[in-house]
Amino acid sequence: QRKNPFSSDERLAARPVHSSHGDPSYGRPPEGSKTEQRGRDAHSHVGREVEELCGIIRSTGEKGEDGHVSLTFRQLFETYVTISNKVVGILLRARKHGLVHFEGEMLWQGKDDDVIITLL
Repeated sequence: QRKNPFSSDERLAARPVHSSHGDPSYGRPPEGSKTEQRGRDAHSHVGREVEELCGIIRSTGEKGEDGHVSLTFRQLFETYVTISNKVVGILLRARKHGLVHFEGEMLWQGKDDDVIITLL
């Protein structure tokens, strides 16, 4: 309706036009909006959970000959599940940021209990 020359609705004219695909603000909430703040808060929360996960790996795992701390998925799951039921999602985020390494795309309880997780 914003582009409709026959529309006289002032509310539509006052709203910002959506940015185009090449625009740096494309796909982002308006600056200073509550949505932007909620996104920042969520990002911060996940960051703290990743730090906590790495701390648990460091304190629970064993240091190998290469100097890296490792443990099995089963060990991590049994320790971390009491803190959060999102252990796999947090592990994936930690791997995305280059903090941990493990084989496979996804880890499943039972099937992947013996997969080694290494803190980098």
